[in-house]
Amino acid sequence: QVRLTESGGGSVQAGGSLRLSCVASRYPYGRMGWFRQAPGQYRGGVASTDRDGTIKYVDSVKDRFTISQDSTKRTLYLQMNNLKPDDSAVYTCAGGVWEDFSDAFYWGQGTRVTVSS
Repeated sequence: QVRLTESGGGSVQAGGSLRLSCVASRYPYGRMGWFRQAPGQYRGGVASTDRDGTIKYVDSVKDRFTISQDSTKRTLYLQMNNLKPDDSAVYTCAGGVWEDFSDAFYWGQGTRVTVSS
């Protein structure tokens, strides 16, 4: 079983930055990525990366967020810059992410991000 453990969430003012990390017990099949869920909203995709380096972002975070991996390919990062109140959500690391962000095979526990204005 793949275990995913996130860290790095917290509270920040609008315009600030946070860096999320996700450590995998072993590398999952397929692509890895980040999802988020705000109060009263369905969970949605944020960004994903394939093992070959192909990266996808949803339009709302393009040019502000950067997804990356370490050299071992077992740690996933999400650098979040110029944060907005609408970015406030619980962010969850996932493995085996579907191409259209509709589902994933493995999930972390989530880390909360709060952006104040």
